[in-house]
Amino acid sequence: MTGRFVPSTLAGLPYRISAVLFDFDGTLTRPDLIDFAAIRRDVGCPAGKGLLEFFREIENPGERQRFTGILERAEAEAADKAAPNRGAAELVAFLREQRVPMGIITRNSEAMVERSLQRMGGMAPDDFDTVVSRDLPFDPKPRPDGVFHAAEELRVKVGELLVVGDHAFDIEAGRGADALTMLVRNGLDRPSAQGQADFVVADLTEAVRIIRYGLPLPVGKLPVEFLAEGLAEIVLDDPSVLVGAGIGEDAAALDVSTEEVLVLASDPITLAMDSIARYVVLANANDVATSGANPRWLLTTLMFPPGSTASEVVALVSGIQEMCSSWGISLCGGHTEITDAVSRPLAVGMMAGTATAGGLLDKSKMRTGDRVLLTKAIAVEGTGLIAREFSAQLADRGLTAAEIETSAAFLEKIGILEEARICHGYPGVSALHDVTEGGLATAVGELGAAGGFRLRVDMGAIPVYPETRRICEVMGLEPLGLIGSGSLLITCDAAGSSGLLRALQEGGVPVTEIGEVMEPGGGVEAYRDGIRVDWPHFDRDEVSRLVR
Repeated sequence: MTGRFVPSTLAGLPYRISAVLFDFDGTLTRPDLIDFAAIRRDVGCPAGKGLLEFFREIENPGERQRFTGILERAEAEAADKAAPNRGAAELVAFLREQRVPMGIITRNSEAMVERSLQRMGGMAPDDFDTVVSRDLPFDPKPRPDGVFHAAEELRVKVGELLVVGDHAFDIEAGRGADALTMLVRNGLDRPSAQGQADFVVADLTEAVRIIRYGLPLPVGKLPVEFLAEGLAEIVLDDPSVLVGAGIGEDAAALDVSTEEVLVLASDPITLAMDSIARYVVLANANDVATSGANPRWLLTTLMFPPGSTASEVVALVSGIQEMCSSWGISLCGGHTEITDAVSRPLAVGMMAGTATAGGLLDKSKMRTGDRVLLTKAIAVEGTGLIAREFSAQLADRGLTAAEIETSAAFLEKIGILEEARICHGYPGVSALHDVTEGGLATAVGELGAAGGFRLRVDMGAIPVYPETRRICEVMGLEPLGLIGSGSLLITCDAAGSSGLLRALQEGGVPVTEIGEVMEPGGGVEAYRDGIRVDWPHFDRDEVSRLVR
């Protein structure tokens, strides 16, 4: 979980905070109220060993009781002079106002905590729903037992529990339970703990902002303060963008005075929630690129269900910006809203691109004798989707963790922009068509229908990745009907096809000739080893058979 949060920005993995669990000494209270160094000297505790662990190893009951008494007296003195740490009272008041459950986890006694809270201003025992102390029959920390216990008491998922503390023990306990962790530096450098914590703050005055980004958002438009943070992730260095994304801006304005053809495409993203940023950029860019245009400008409408957090919104915007930047696309604006009209995040993209009039690819330019080429292999997208969404079923049916992980990474190959750019302007290229829902079987039929020609396909030449074949075998699916973004169908005249094959391969794009364009008309002729076979037809994409 390290690296979820970079202090200077809210970009990163999204997070959700349903409860907060505070360390006590040095976190809620001012640091150094108890002189632990003096206690360690008085009892002879070795360096590197915790006091509680040292006491537990003492065999003589009387000596153990005497040493415990020394600790309890020091705690009582500290409780009588306890004062809130910087920002602690304000943070507790904020959480109380937001109705966020709170707890305390401490190696002190519960009596010391209650006595301290009764004497401190701005906080009271009733503010905290649970106190996990050394009085319980397990170590509160650094082991994760206390964090698990607190999550159970607070009735929240441990992954949505934020553990806040000023010591490496606090971070170690939180990480061991896979909770979120925040280190309060209190002016000190703690390299080990800082490297492990999800969030690092100088003091608790900085914690409110981080926590607010993890709390559920109200229904409606994204609040302006969070919108501003999301907009800060958008980088616009395209001079053709006259008006881009901004607070109060309802539309983008583009200068297309030097362009010949404007190409538009729009697609909603409803699958692969963990790759939604990649999808909303590439699914729309792929459609523009197959027209012979260069994808340049993207608008997005992002809709989140109630309960979503600002960090989830900002993380998605950041991910979309990152994908756009990697392909030279400008994220120009759009709309973001929290609404009960959706039960999970929905992203709708609208991509605009430009092409020269002569470079625009119209499938009616296909001609008899053109060769049909396919990049990569079939069902790239489907392979990745199934590996990510149905990993447990695949494991039950014999796939190894390595096979599932390799297959899941196929979603990184769903773009066809690289091969499309090689094809743009290449002599003899007559049509491009990306393989999407319904797989290659549907895409070949669509290509022929759009151009008005009958197509012939060699079934034996169609490339299938071993991972795809294996997943389809165990799940009872047909690769030819499985969603296949990442593969590009190309038609090119016979004279240019061999050169295009070389150009694509030299550009690092696997490509195979799988057939040719026949006479005007419709339909697909399929052959295997020279024998005519039926070309398959699918009423719905094969992946839909797995979704009940």
